[in-house]
Amino acid sequence: MKHQFHIVDVFAERPYAGNQLAVIVCDEFPIDEVMQKIATETNYSETTFVRDAPESDGGYRIRIFTPAREIEFTGHPLLGTAWVVRKYLASAASKIQLNTPVGAVPVSFETDDQGKEVVWFNAPDMSLGEIAPLEAVARALGLATEDIDLRSPLQVVSAGTSAIMVPVHGLDALKRSMLNLDTFSTLAAMGFPPLLYLISQQTHDHENDLCVRFFFEAHGTREDPATGNGAAFLGRYLLEHEVGNNEAISLRIEQGQEVRRPSLILLQATMESGQPKVRVGGYVVPTVSGTLC
Repeated sequence: MKHQFHIVDVFAERPYAGNQLAVIVCDEFPIDEVMQKIATETNYSETTFVRDAPESDGGYRIRIFTPAREIEFTGHPLLGTAWVVRKYLASAASKIQLNTPVGAVPVSFETDDQGKEVVWFNAPDMSLGEIAPLEAVARALGLATEDIDLRSPLQVVSAGTSAIMVPVHGLDALKRSMLNLDTFSTLAAMGFPPLLYLISQQTHDHENDLCVRFFFEAHGTREDPATGNGAAFLGRYLLEHEVGNNEAISLRIEQGQEVRRPSLILLQATMESGQPKVRVGGYVVPTVSGTLC
């Protein structure tokens, strides 16, 4: 059966930047093996499959695959898939609900001060996990322990998927980083996920607040040009460690410079009635539409 497909650049301020996403629109999902083969064929960080009709609650069921496996939650696929749904399946809707394995995720469309459309997703519930050992993390990233900023812990944050938050001292440390999966095996044996989100308070663009890199395992080490779930994890992490309960976070996060796909991720986070509320936004730019044979 042929399926409509679209390629969009998410967290991109122009075409051929940000994080590429292939969105496959389906009447019925193909079998898991076929979906995995399609995701391996596109070889993007993620490929999504979305049903072309809403479920009884009005949400659109999606599934998300990396080139190596199916995952439950990640950020840029939510924004890119919602954009495709709004464009081709639910014209002019101001909100789209995506039904994921971690629950229903609302995605909204707003206009910024420049008149550009920003797509936002509300992050699902996230949990704070184990603290990773400093020396093992530094070694796995090819860094010295002095490169790690210990004002906040090396902590796992989870929502379906998990990642280790790793603050570093500046762009030099960020540029020298690279995940070595062989060296990471010590951490893997301890149960830590091979997904690391590195954070620098020094940026390339003075208008931005943070510069980040995200490494993960998918048939070897890969680097994400823009990571929406990582930004959501960061929002939860900062609410825990960096700000008071009455303060709100609003950040511009740059990513992707090292892989020549500059990206901009918007993050807002606050505590409401003692509960963390996090949302992540960005621009979506379409590049390709066609039919999948």
